[in-house]
Amino acid sequence: MKTLYLDLVSGISGDMFVGALLDLGVEVRDLERELGRLGVGGYHLHASKGRKRGITGTKFDVHFEDRDVGHGQGAHHHHHVAGGGHEPAHHHGHGGEEEQEQGQGHEHEGEPGHGHDGSRDFAAIRELIGASGLSPWVKEKATAVFRRIAEAEGKIHGHPPEQVHFHEVGAVDSIVDIVGACVGVERLGKPRVVASAVVEGTGWVTCAHGRFPVPTPATLEILAARAVAVSQCDEPHELVTPTGAALLAELVEEFGGLREFRLERVGYGLGTRENVTRPNVLRAVLGETAAALAAGAHDWESDTVAVLETNLDDVSPEILGQFAERVLRLGALDAFHAPIYMKKGRPGTLLTLLCGEADADRFSELMLTETSAFGVRRTTAERRKLRRGFREVATPFEEIRVKLGLLDGRVVQWAPEFESCRRAAESGHVPLKVVYEAAVRAMPVLEGEWSGGDPRDASR
Repeated sequence: MKTLYLDLVSGISGDMFVGALLDLGVEVRDLERELGRLGVGGYHLHASKGRKRGITGTKFDVHFEDRDVGHGQGAHHHHHVAGGGHEPAHHHGHGGEEEQEQGQGHEHEGEPGHGHDGSRDFAAIRELIGASGLSPWVKEKATAVFRRIAEAEGKIHGHPPEQVHFHEVGAVDSIVDIVGACVGVERLGKPRVVASAVVEGTGWVTCAHGRFPVPTPATLEILAARAVAVSQCDEPHELVTPTGAALLAELVEEFGGLREFRLERVGYGLGTRENVTRPNVLRAVLGETAAALAAGAHDWESDTVAVLETNLDDVSPEILGQFAERVLRLGALDAFHAPIYMKKGRPGTLLTLLCGEADADRFSELMLTETSAFGVRRTTAERRKLRRGFREVATPFEEIRVKLGLLDGRVVQWAPEFESCRRAAESGHVPLKVVYEAAVRAMPVLEGEWSGGDPRDASR
């Protein structure tokens, strides 16, 4: 499985990310075709070769028709995202080069989610993406990126995420960046995405409320929701935009340095500004990790994780349960405990936590401070994972979403999704197990249907 590595020494914005993907070989016409499935007009895409501090890369812009503004051009084109009260809040977009005002939108009667000024709230954007002809993977990822921004803005301004507004040009701009980024990753074969440590600049941004220090409130909230570590450098500008932060939080599996990475292609996405201390570029490297190369002839996915373990003989089950819930919420891949017998036959508990290697110290600290552990064992494990796909199956109640596990194009595992079964059971007023069993009966037909197919198509 391919890996896409993002070098964040100059931060990240949505347009820089799309520019880097284009520089890696994604075609602009493919972006245009897929974005056309949304039915949103009034703009055209522009990709051009340029240079920053002697480095050649791709500058990605959105040009708006009948407007004297351009994406990433240094023009003040205003993204509006929902704020609260009468006074709009504000943060910057795209490397701090464009203002992003946030104000309360006004909706047309009969058009919930759409303001008179062309704004769209998160609920409307989610509906727009869901009703489009985009692939299920792009729909899922793009919606999740928007959700991260909406949840952060909602928390800051005291609004439900669904009511957070992306106003005017900003709505289209954000849609193009976020959906375009997800389309680009899909065009590269949906590689595993990893990134360097997140680097942000310093200084202040000026907005409707006055001045805010960098990182901006929205960027901080988005990164905090995923518990991403951030460092600041002496670049006197915003380097990480909310859109860039949300793309990182949703797409990146782990943060850290390159290790045993066989490079194949390198792409550079250019920002607008000339930075003071570093070239304003996002470097993206496509290649294979040693673990993926060792995975052999199968098309399974592979990665490495940190395994943290500790033996406990004096901790209450309630504390263990709460600890597992907390670390999963903070981004652990899994957490579980099992009964063991310790020295002198004492009964105890083995607590195990799986996480990305870059997160191992953070979770080790939590194990030492929030359980009765005096020490934590850490090992690194390679994983082999079936490629995932989803399919809807017809049951007497309603369609049920089924998760598929594929190996070399063949369905080898399947399971009905619990939430889909639960909703069907509630709406049909039948026991959950009846819906689950109906979904299981409907599934065997899938094996023949998918046998020999391209596993990347399994998401449709």
